[in-house]
Amino acid sequence: MDLIELAIPFFVLAMLVELAWGVKKGRNTYRLNDSVSSLSLGVLSQARAFVTLGVGGYVYHLVTEHFSLPLMDANSVWTWMLAIVLYDFCYYWLHRLGHERTILWAAHVAHHQSEEYNLTTALRQTSTGFLFGWLFYIPMFALGIPAEVVVTAGAINLIYQFWVHTKHVGKLGWYEAIFVTPSNHRVHHAQNDVYLDRNYGGIFILWDRLFGTFQEELDEEPVVFGIRGPLRSFNPIHALTHIYVDMAKDSWRAQRWSDKLRVWVARTGWQPVEVAERYPRHKNDLSTFTKYDPEVPAIVSRYGFFQLVVVIALLVYLLLSELSYWQGVAGWAMLLATTMTTAYWLEGRAVQAVMRWEWLRLVALGLAMVWSGAGAGLITAVGIYGLVNVVWLWWMGRDTAIAAQPVT
Repeated sequence: MDLIELAIPFFVLAMLVELAWGVKKGRNTYRLNDSVSSLSLGVLSQARAFVTLGVGGYVYHLVTEHFSLPLMDANSVWTWMLAIVLYDFCYYWLHRLGHERTILWAAHVAHHQSEEYNLTTALRQTSTGFLFGWLFYIPMFALGIPAEVVVTAGAINLIYQFWVHTKHVGKLGWYEAIFVTPSNHRVHHAQNDVYLDRNYGGIFILWDRLFGTFQEELDEEPVVFGIRGPLRSFNPIHALTHIYVDMAKDSWRAQRWSDKLRVWVARTGWQPVEVAERYPRHKNDLSTFTKYDPEVPAIVSRYGFFQLVVVIALLVYLLLSELSYWQGVAGWAMLLATTMTTAYWLEGRAVQAVMRWEWLRLVALGLAMVWSGAGAGLITAVGIYGLVNVVWLWWMGRDTAIAAQPVT
C-alpha cells in the first residue's frame, strides 16, 4: 500500500485550509515564490525514481536473504509497533548526522532552505538522499522486519511529519514531552544560535531528550527560518547541489591530501585553514537578516503558479503511466527544465535571458513528443500547453515592467 500517494489529496486540502486560515487571521505564512520553490523541489524528489537505481533496495534484499534474523509476522501488532519505533530511532540518527556531517547535509539541506514555515515546507524534499540514507535502515532488515512493514512504517513517519510544519499551532502540553510537535519542530528549522541543530525526531521527541539534542521553543527568541549560509535563489539545481559544489571546491583547493578527503566527512561547516582564509563562507547576521523575496510583476507570479500546476499534473501522469526507463528520464528532464525556467522568472531575471531558455524548453518538449510516439490525447494536451506558453511569453515579452528588469 502506497500511503504517500493516498495522502496527497489530504496534503493539498491541508495546505489550502492553512492558507485560508492564515489569511482570515491576518497571519498568512505563504509567499508564492517560496511556495512554488518548495513544491517544485517536492515534485523533483518524487520524480527522482525515474532516473535513479535502487541500490539500497538490493542491499536490503541481500541482508534479508542472508544476514537477518527470522522474519517477523507482518500481521502482528507487536511487529508494527517495533517497526514504527525503530524506524523513528534510525531516522533520528540519519537526521542528526544529516546536520552534523557535510556529505549528508548536502542531501538534507534542501529541506531547510525555505525562509517561510508552512505545510509546503514539509514537501520541500531532497533528490539526492538515496545516495546514503538507506544505510541507516539496514538494522531493521537485519532484525527480520518484513520489507513491506519497513516501507509502510517509513510512509507513516513521513506523513506524520507533514502536519508539524506550521506556525498556526502552539504548544500542546503533555504531548510535547513525547512526540514531535509544530512547536519543537519549528526549533529544528531555525537559524538562531540557541536553536541550531536541535530536535531531530520524526515522530518521537524522546530521542532528542535522551541524547541531549532537545531544545524548547522560547517565547523570548522568535524563530528565524532558513539556513545560515544563504541560498538567495529559487533555482532547483542550485538548491540541490550547492553544498556538493562547495565540498568539491574546498577539496580541490586544500593543500594536504588528508584535508582533501576530510572535507567530505568533516563536521558541517568545516574548511581547511588555508581555504577558510582565502574563501570564507558568508553566514547570515540575524540582526540584519532579510528574506530573499525578489519583486516581480503580477503576471510573472501568475505564470509561476501556472507552471507549478502543470509540473504537478505532469508528475501525476508520469506516476500513473507505464514508462520505459528513457521515457521516465525524458519526463524528469522536462520537469527539471520547467521548474528551472520558472525559478528564473520568480528571481526577476532579465526577460531576454529567460526567454531563450523558455523557447529551448518548448522546442525540446515538442521533440520529446515526436520521439516518444505519444498518443493523440497527450499530443493534444501538450499542444494546448505549448500554445498557452507561447501566448503568455509573448504577453510578458511586451510588458515594459518586465522588460525593464535588470540583467542578473
